[in-house]
Amino acid sequence: MFIFSLKLLFIYLDTRVNSITWISNPSFNYISLFQSFWYHLKSALTEDLIFRGALLYILIKRIGMQKALIISSIAFGIYHWISYGIIGSGNIILLVYVLITTGFTGYVWGYTFAKTKSIMMPLGFHLGWNFITTIFYEAQPYGHLIFIDSSKIQILEPYSTYYSLFIGIASTLLTLIFVKLLIKRKLTV
Repeated sequence: MFIFSLKLLFIYLDTRVNSITWISNPSFNYISLFQSFWYHLKSALTEDLIFRGALLYILIKRIGMQKALIISSIAFGIYHWISYGIIGSGNIILLVYVLITTGFTGYVWGYTFAKTKSIMMPLGFHLGWNFITTIFYEAQPYGHLIFIDSSKIQILEPYSTYYSLFIGIASTLLTLIFVKLLIKRKLTV
């Protein structure tokens, strides 16, 4: 529930900052919604099994948690260069941005895995974030499932870059704080 609320909070923030007007998608259907959920479940599960269930697990055993988290999160970030189709783009700023934001997210999800000794919470975070994204935003192969942004005022540079970096980092930082508080609470109960 946390990740759904967090994503909706950031969609609300994006709506306010960019003056987005949302309209219902006239071609919405429940079959596409289910297909999107199934697609994101499979993709999140695959990524989590590779980057946390296998790579991170093995690295923690061999080199310790901190080094393992760094290597796994960098690998997760680089993987997203490929999955986003930007690896050969030559756009260094975009490559660094994706590496930082997805790498940091991979770090937090990996930290969650390492501390809870379960893949379920990071998988839930991953699935929830990606699935809610497709309800509002364009995302491949699904997107704008229920809502379409009918009007938008893009903020100007350099503020749009700062805003994008804020969105990419702040949501993950809040997730890390949530996980640390949850773990601390479970240890004291």
